[in-house]
Amino acid sequence: MCPGYDFRMTINLETVTAIAPDQASLNAANKLLNPGKWPLRALDDGAGLVWGECQGSGANPYRVVFDRGDHGYKCSCPSRKFPCKHVLALMWMYADAPAEFAPGGTPDWVGDWLGRRKKTNSAAIASAPGAGGKSLAAAAAPEAEKPKDPKAEARAAAAAGKRAAETEAALLAAMDDLETWIDDQLRTGLAGLLADLAPRCRAIAARLVDGKATALAGRIDELPPALMALSGEERLDALVAHLGKLVLLARAFRADPAAPAIRRAIATSESREDVLGNPDALRAKGFWEVAGERIATRRDGLVSQATWLLNLGVEGPRFALLLDFFPASVGKRSSAFAPGDRFEAELVFYPGPAPLRAVLVERSPAEADDTWPAAEADPLAGIAARETLAPWEIVSPLLLPAGRVTLSGAGKPWWRAADGSLALPLDQSPGEVFLGLQLNRSAALWDGARLSILSARTDWGRVAPDA
Repeated sequence: MCPGYDFRMTINLETVTAIAPDQASLNAANKLLNPGKWPLRALDDGAGLVWGECQGSGANPYRVVFDRGDHGYKCSCPSRKFPCKHVLALMWMYADAPAEFAPGGTPDWVGDWLGRRKKTNSAAIASAPGAGGKSLAAAAAPEAEKPKDPKAEARAAAAAGKRAAETEAALLAAMDDLETWIDDQLRTGLAGLLADLAPRCRAIAARLVDGKATALAGRIDELPPALMALSGEERLDALVAHLGKLVLLARAFRADPAAPAIRRAIATSESREDVLGNPDALRAKGFWEVAGERIATRRDGLVSQATWLLNLGVEGPRFALLLDFFPASVGKRSSAFAPGDRFEAELVFYPGPAPLRAVLVERSPAEADDTWPAAEADPLAGIAARETLAPWEIVSPLLLPAGRVTLSGAGKPWWRAADGSLALPLDQSPGEVFLGLQLNRSAALWDGARLSILSARTDWGRVAPDA
């Protein structure tokens, strides 16, 4: 330990070097030093706590906290290195510029961590940068360019071209398999398909996985539970609609296999870095409200976490979707957003004819007018326009005008416009407070058969269907 220096008093660059597990972790942390990757950086000076949120590839930023006193730390990422690159990056930024961390009240998730941990007197044991072969300078230094080998580059390019050609051939074959399967179901009768839906969907989904159409396979695997949630008389119509969307998607791929939105629906999504680096991607800055969240465990063992944002301004897309996936085996994961949260943010949308899914670039707390924008006179007309651009999409968000949720004679819930111009069946049974309440605006999702209300604005503020 350095003479006269107590590592437990604060965090400095020597501390970061000392506690890093290896040089690779420091190198990775260096790539996270851009403040734009951190929507939140704050501290409680009295308690000696520093925390932040680092935006990863998913919808929810990773939550990071450390204690300046004993250098304890916690990060919500799944890394097996301790500390991970996010902890090291937050410490590094704090050591470099502590004034950039805003004083703030301790968030609940930091308080939960404090309540579960035991304070220790342990501190970093290495005493100087470079101890153990680790160095911040080496991490921050630009990588030296290696001499290029023309033959090696040619071989790599040829191999990449071959892999790309094989992928395209596999995807086209998968589309053939899908349409042949749909033709077989129509020929033998959809009643038989409904009676044996899960095994048949699993069979074609497995073939699509073999053909590298993994996103499409997951969509078909989720079809049986979606249809079984409907009443018996609704299932056949919904099945026909789903099959029609699959055919449209397959034919759209054949017509334009390079279209990002189509490849995203069939194979894989672009990375966060690809979206942020796309000069043609739609960018939108403004005030947003978390309209609602939908969390579901999929048949492939992943949990999908969909956070729907409502644009409170008059310009830009009305809705945005932040979508994240994580293994169900990690258990319940806390969300970085709470329904009703309002903030100022910049979003970058995934490319497509009807942009909806987005990446959060940065956000900051902001006071916004406690109102929602006006709804369209005919909200279904907006959905029709969107489906014309992307007819393969399953759900579409919409902002409904004034109305109420009431029960039909059969006891089924319906949303009904105040002027009587529109009535839509709901997929959920609302709470007693919500039922019959005058809803000035409602943010909802429409899947062609049922309406799912995310939240609503009333004269008494924001309410949710489960109120």
